[in-house]
This record gives sequence, C-alpha cells and structure tokens, in this order.
Amino acid sequence: MEGLKADHILDCYGLLCPLPVRKTAQALKEIRAGQILEVIATDEWFGPDLEAWLRHQPHRLLAFHRTGTEYHALLQKRTP
Repeated sequence: MEGLKADHILDCYGLLCPLPVRKTAQALKEIRAGQILEVIATDEWFGPDLEAWLRHQPHRLLAFHRTGTEYHALLQKRTP
C-alpha cells in the first residue's frame, strides 16, 4: 500500500460479517469516481467477503494486507 493515499478512511473495527462489506458499499456510494477508500476491519472473513462482493462490482481493489488482527483494503471507486 506504499505510495497509495486514501481519500477517505472507513473504520469497521470490531464489526462482524456482513457489516464491513455493507459499510464499504455505502461508503463507496458516497465518494466520487476515482477516489480511494481505505477500509480497516478486524473480521477474519472480511477479505473473502470483500473479494466475493467485488466480483459483481466495477470497483478496483488496489491493495489488501493484514497487520496483526487488522485487515486493510484500499479500493478505488469506479463507475459501471
């Protein structure tokens, strides 16, 4: 995620499935196309859930990594 800077940060700390992905979807609706959203979650299923959801979305996953118990995702909003 080096070199990439988020325009917005979404804190999903402590939320369990499906809330992190639902909140991610809502946050992406509220930002402009091309902007980058960083999502921080602690749900161990966030990665697989996000991946499954993104298969049906135009948005782009720029980076995903785990740091301890936190999962960080950088997504770029795209329009269909």
